[in-house]
Amino acid sequence: MTDFMASLKVAASGMQAQSARMRIIAENLANADSAAKVPGGEPYRRRIPTFAVQFDRVLNASTVEIGRVEFDNSEFQSRYEPGHPAANEAGYVLYPNVSSLIEMMDMREAQRTYEANLNVVSVTRKMVGATLDILRG
Repeated sequence: MTDFMASLKVAASGMQAQSARMRIIAENLANADSAAKVPGGEPYRRRIPTFAVQFDRVLNASTVEIGRVEFDNSEFQSRYEPGHPAANEAGYVLYPNVSSLIEMMDMREAQRTYEANLNVVSVTRKMVGATLDILRG
């Protein structure tokens, strides 16, 4: 029965980590077109989730959790918009270093990983049910 519990705990930790990853990606997407607030100021900077592995001695299994959230240090996008309130003296406005295409691909990957962990939970529950049926019979 501990193998079933380990399987459930590992899958649940994966689901929690991917859920946190999707929240960060959603935040990136929500801020993809937000310009700097003041002339020459910095706009939203893309955030990148990291993962950390934790070993559970009770279950003798490794689990995953969301680690630190790092900042993407790539350059901001610069657009020539001389009438914009946040334009610098040359007429350029800084926009976030967020690519909607990359974020959507990351979101899809996180969603698929979440679904894979959910399938592990579902299959494990069915196996536990079948085991209990065998023990009753």
